[in-house]
Amino acid sequence: MDIPRIFNITESAHRIHNPITPDKLATLGAALRMEPGTRVLDLASGSGEMLCTWARDHGILGTGVDMSELFTGQARLRAEELGVADRVEFIHGDAAGYVSVEQVDVTACVGATWIGEGVAGTIELLTQSLRPGGIILIGEPYWRQLPSTEDVAEGCLAHSASDFLALPELLASFGALGYDVVEMVLADQDGWDRYEATKWLTMRRWLEANADDELTPEVRAQLTSEPVRYATYTREYLGWGVFALMTR
Repeated sequence: MDIPRIFNITESAHRIHNPITPDKLATLGAALRMEPGTRVLDLASGSGEMLCTWARDHGILGTGVDMSELFTGQARLRAEELGVADRVEFIHGDAAGYVSVEQVDVTACVGATWIGEGVAGTIELLTQSLRPGGIILIGEPYWRQLPSTEDVAEGCLAHSASDFLALPELLASFGALGYDVVEMVLADQDGWDRYEATKWLTMRRWLEANADDELTPEVRAQLTSEPVRYATYTREYLGWGVFALMTR
């Protein structure tokens, strides 16, 4: 079980696998007002930076589930590095359909709502592991500017403009599902730069060391095209945020 190998290559140097920066992640942790011992379940937890730093800074107890064997291994190493391996656990497994045995205080899916086939399905999945009165965290893109054409949407790596909503409509959609939005932390362009541009040096170094690999043509093509595509489309049109929800 693993994610497509291309992502393990391009994001192997990432600690955070979405456009949020360490300072924004810290802002989110503080904004949630978590007490020591707060139990957090993070589905599609990547390299574990959120759980590890929150365990260090707020004393939370966390479980992360991710399909990437590489990222899960990196998460365990990060927990050891920060001295929180006794407070966080990382499971190499499929987050889609994962429900914890005991209900927790915070459930999160920060940037991988495909695990529930969209926002609504992911919220429904997260609710199954959440204690009454707990908080759900959803990380999701939104349009900063509505694409003028479908070509622009595809340039942002969306299938169509209907894949995402503008921020007011996204917030309203949570209400329509029966949730109050109780906090949000939005990425900025610097966050997008760090998420996207970090891939470019990683790809270049990988190409230098793997000239004969079967994925070399794909990685070479991405490195050639991604800087201009990103600057033209994603950086200008696409926002991203983490939204904290509570059942009404």
